[in-house]
Amino acid sequence: MPYTTEEGGRLNNFAREPKVYAAEPPNAGQQRTYIFLGIAGTVLVGGLIFVAFSVS
Repeated sequence: MPYTTEEGGRLNNFAREPKVYAAEPPNAGQQRTYIFLGIAGTVLVGGLIFVAFSVS
């Protein structure tokens, strides 16, 4: 774990904070992927609920 040195020579063992950066919006390909994964997840959960009700 990296240590930082405070004034007076004292060591500080708190973690260093990562650099902050602005997030970029997803491009068209990423948006298509998110939509596809959302639809696939909804179909999967719907299918699992259907199977659970049909078995019980």
